[in-house]
Amino acid sequence: MEIIRELKPKEPKPFELFLLADPDLDVIHSYLDHSKCMVLEQNNEIIGTYLLLPTRPHTVELVNIAIKESKQGKGYGKKLVKHAVDKARELGYKIIEVGTGNSSIQQIGLYQKCGFEITGIDKGFFTRHYKDPIYENGIRCKDMVRMKQELYHCFSDSKEANL
Repeated sequence: MEIIRELKPKEPKPFELFLLADPDLDVIHSYLDHSKCMVLEQNNEIIGTYLLLPTRPHTVELVNIAIKESKQGKGYGKKLVKHAVDKARELGYKIIEVGTGNSSIQQIGLYQKCGFEITGIDKGFFTRHYKDPIYENGIRCKDMVRMKQELYHCFSDSKEANL
C-alpha cells in the first residue's frame, strides 16, 4: 500500500533521499527547516520525498524531490510531482516553481509532462553554489533550468498561503 503524507516533526528526516536530489548537506539544511516535508510510503517504508518551500507571497517552490534508487522509473516521481501541485493549490498558492539542472534531462521532461513551463535559465547556478562539480547523464551540471506552473483557483488576496 502506498500513501503520501506529511513527515511528522519528531520523525527522522530521510537524508539518504534528500542527498539523491541535492548532493550538498549544507544546502539542504539551508532550506529544510522552512519547508513542508512530504513522504511517499510503501509498506511502511519511505521510498520518496519532496519539500515545498515558500519563496514569495503566493509562491512555493518544489525542492528536493527524490525517489529511492531501486524504485525509480516506476512512475513514483510523477505521482509526487502531481501531489505537490495539488498540495500547493490546497494550501492556497498561486504559483509553484521548480528548478533543476541542465543535465537533468529526465526531470525536465517530467516537469513539462506535469504542466510546468520553462521560465528561464540561471546561468552558472551550480558552479556558484556547490563546492564540487556535479555530473549527470555524462553532462556537467552548471545551469539551473527554472520552471513554473500557475495554479488556477479562486484566491483571496486577504488570505496568505501558509505552510
